[in-house]
Amino acid sequence: MDKYGLIGYPLVHSFSISYFNEKFESEGIDATYENFEIPTVDDILEVVETNPELRGLNVTIPYKEKVISYLDSLSAEARAIGAVNVIKVSHKGKKTILKGYNSDVIGFTKSIEPMLAPYHKKALVLGTGGASKAIDFGLKSLGLETIKVSRYERTDTIQYENITPEVIREYNVIVNCTPCGMYPHADECPILPYEAMDEHTLLYDLIYNPDETLFMKKGKAQGAVVKNGLEMLLLQAFASWEFWNKED
Repeated sequence: MDKYGLIGYPLVHSFSISYFNEKFESEGIDATYENFEIPTVDDILEVVETNPELRGLNVTIPYKEKVISYLDSLSAEARAIGAVNVIKVSHKGKKTILKGYNSDVIGFTKSIEPMLAPYHKKALVLGTGGASKAIDFGLKSLGLETIKVSRYERTDTIQYENITPEVIREYNVIVNCTPCGMYPHADECPILPYEAMDEHTLLYDLIYNPDETLFMKKGKAQGAVVKNGLEMLLLQAFASWEFWNKED
């Protein structure tokens, strides 16, 4: 029986395990999906060695960037983004080969593109981690100018305290790539001048639990268009399956 799984730490909320196991059961696929909660990225080697039937992995926080050094090759897109969230596991003789892909950008661009209006030209990307790299790449591929938002002084970023109402009106697409507002901390949200938002503002939250975050609620109250990360997650899952099963 083939095996697939998810690596990350911690794995409190895993959409993938229920999605894939339901898929395997309903489609009669002889496979199983497991969570591999690993406290350090080095443990990926043990996961691969002790599961010879493993055919693919998904990668989540905090290993999307760190895992790259353990892989044999990367897709062109994963290399350009600098983050991996899908690994294909294959075997040539006794050698195990790990190839990294990125399905974040596919899931995100397909789900946000129908929502973009002609006046959506600039975007704020909240966060600087592996997911934000894919989102930044995806927005640029859709023709938007982007700037990343960080709590700390970093090159090519703006800090939250420097986001004025004028910035919000100019950068009217805002994507939350941070865990801020995720269950069980649903009473938290990124600190932004929400009062400057209006019907031209598009707020997209990668979080899907809760299904309407405080970030989304506060924007919606000002007339903003809002969306959570559930459709992106589904599209990512479709893409993962294709990556695992396509011939290179």
